[in-house]
Amino acid sequence: MGKRGKTARLKRKPAPRFWPIHRKEEPWVVKPSSGPHSLENCLSLTLVLRDILAITETRKEAQTILHQGKVLVNGKAIQNDDYPVGLMDIISMPNADKYYRILPSNKGLSLSPISKDEISYKLVRIDDKATVRGGVQLNLHDGSNILIKTSDPKNPQEVIYNTFDILKLSLPDKKIVGVMQLKEGNFVIITGGKNIGTKGKIVEIEKTEAKKRKNGLVVVEDEKGDRYQTILDFVFTLSETQQTTPVEAT
Repeated sequence: MGKRGKTARLKRKPAPRFWPIHRKEEPWVVKPSSGPHSLENCLSLTLVLRDILAITETRKEAQTILHQGKVLVNGKAIQNDDYPVGLMDIISMPNADKYYRILPSNKGLSLSPISKDEISYKLVRIDDKATVRGGVQLNLHDGSNILIKTSDPKNPQEVIYNTFDILKLSLPDKKIVGVMQLKEGNFVIITGGKNIGTKGKIVEIEKTEAKKRKNGLVVVEDEKGDRYQTILDFVFTLSETQQTTPVEAT
């Protein structure tokens, strides 16, 4: 009988290209477990501690630190060394006074240092909405969802959130404390495609009628005046104005 299910192992050569690992040094690499992010869009905590931050030299040392509860992801202690972290996740190490937010860069995903004040919230994008019993469910980019209770789910006038809006969630309880609606003039970062990691303001959003909204074209202008065209699915709002950016992407 053939093997069932997916493998828990991953060789270094086919691993995502943005992972900072030596492809020919050893045959295997820690594969992120199933979780809030896909394999192509995440890093395991072992990679973060050992290969990116160089806090540990081996996987066993990373496991020891995690089992001691010294590493928090989005405000919660994580003990699994293969736990996947991805876009906009907050990694905190209070004992070392080091805090990071995961942001897209021209190489894929990178850790951007942040201040202690910024670890109290996380930005998430609404990728989809669905009407369910009791209200409207907001499906977020990190695989989680939030239920907005309404008096009439079939006519949810209380729900002011639209797809591709950004919610500001408090950590670790994940309560909505703010919202940024998608519109021209927003300061955004491109999360996919050949221009990944580019920051700038939206100057034009295509009105989609004959295709899915996520495939609509968006024009982003950076601080130098250069313009980049991408699709709406690759746009993540950081702030409604560049002067008040809540996230400093480096």
